[in-house]
Amino acid sequence: QVQLVESGGGLVQTGGSLRLSCAASGSILSINAVAWYRWYRQAPGKQREVVATLHKGGSTNFADSVKGRFTISRDNAKNTVYLQMNSLKPEDTAVYYCNLEAPYKNFWGQGTQVTVSS
Repeated sequence: QVQLVESGGGLVQTGGSLRLSCAASGSILSINAVAWYRWYRQAPGKQREVVATLHKGGSTNFADSVKGRFTISRDNAKNTVYLQMNSLKPEDTAVYYCNLEAPYKNFWGQGTQVTVSS
């Protein structure tokens, strides 16, 4: 099994930046099998949506609403995935979750709250 711990959320003003971290621990075999790294978010009363995707080969994809403002990256040595969020807007307020997808397995973090004040 793999455990994911997110951190870096908090309260920030409009236009500010935050960097979320998602540290993975547990089965090294499972961690090494991960092919997709994703960040999701869920705002109150809304469905969970994917905002950023990173494939182990390096390709990335972003939701239209965050393109040009968010970046996703990982540090293999630290088994950590990051979400750099710049130019934050009030509509970015949500609980952010990291997700690691391996063949036949899906791992989720507990979520971290991001609140952007206007």
